[in-house]
Amino acid sequence: MNMMGSVAKKSALIICGDYMEDFEVMVPFHVLQAFGVRVDCVSPTKLPGDKCITAIHDFLGFELYTELPGHSFTLNSNFDEVEAGSYDALIIPGGRFIERLSVDDEVLSIVRRFAEAGKPIATSCHSQLLLAAAGLLKGKKCTAFASMKSVIELAGGVWWEQPGITSVFDITACLKDGNILSSIGWPAHAEYLKVLFKSIGAKIHTAWSNSVLFICGDYVEDYEINVPFRALQALGCKVDAVTPSKKRGETCVTAIHDDEGAQVFSEKRGHNFFITANWDDISVHRYDCIVLPGGRSPELLVMNEKVVNLVKEFAEKDKVIAGIGQGQWLLAAAGIVKGKRCATNYGMKVMVKMAGGDLEESKGCVSDGKLVTAAGWPDLPAFISELSKLLGLSLSFE
Repeated sequence: MNMMGSVAKKSALIICGDYMEDFEVMVPFHVLQAFGVRVDCVSPTKLPGDKCITAIHDFLGFELYTELPGHSFTLNSNFDEVEAGSYDALIIPGGRFIERLSVDDEVLSIVRRFAEAGKPIATSCHSQLLLAAAGLLKGKKCTAFASMKSVIELAGGVWWEQPGITSVFDITACLKDGNILSSIGWPAHAEYLKVLFKSIGAKIHTAWSNSVLFICGDYVEDYEINVPFRALQALGCKVDAVTPSKKRGETCVTAIHDDEGAQVFSEKRGHNFFITANWDDISVHRYDCIVLPGGRSPELLVMNEKVVNLVKEFAEKDKVIAGIGQGQWLLAAAGIVKGKRCATNYGMKVMVKMAGGDLEESKGCVSDGKLVTAAGWPDLPAFISELSKLLGLSLSFE
């Protein structure tokens, strides 16, 4: 069996394109890598090293979701060299690029080869259109974004819709019928990842039951809050996100920080992120771990004495503490990094050093005792892997 941290024996292919949904490519890309799965990303007409533009899809008060510009996503493999037989799963994110690929015979041929081999094909939001175009939905129970109902039925599929959805906050389901996995979209990523893990022969091992608390605020970094949050949910953890000024069910706006060739990362508005618990209900003894994502929210939170004291209390109770990117601002303010080895980005180096931390400049992610630090979202696979180890979580593959 292949355990987390060993040489990967599983692999997945992601078919990408311009204006694919940001979360729907990056969450499986990072989380699968965290557990030793090789992930190749390809797009027709593009080469390894080329970039795809991603899109943010979220509801911002209008009748339909709004599309905003997302991160740039770098491809790592060649579309013309794809051999379906060398992969264990196919992942197709949602987004408008699907409309173009649905009339690309080479793409449809790849999708059909995965289907013929009985390998898992994971779809979300609008990417079920590719299954319809490839003739793979006849008799299959399938879900998707609600506008896709007629497409699925016209393709001979059986439409299924998660009951009781009143907002994005309620979306949790991922449906599996044979080798076809389908979900409404990125809000269902916890169940989507869990089903995908099982479909490629993974078994989740938990040494004990875990509860994890994320501290966030407006302009928290989009990937740094959402990717580990969904990963830990998929592994069976109870995961909460709180902020001092908002209640359960309210949202924080996130920030996209991306390298677009300037001296520092650019910033754009990201997805909304739902708060899952009330600040006044938080008690340290109910949690095994606290996670401090970056972005600009730590600049707000560090001015709140209650937040700093909460982080200190987790340290005093000898809990697992994790900080990524600018989240280390809170670690420094709470005195957590003193005498500890830390991985930092350039923005946090002076602060961590002044707080007594020992900079590990050659590493993107470092564990020291019960502290995990990472420089930023590009290091999320290592961050999730190290954090999982401290929480007694692992995966094995059949």
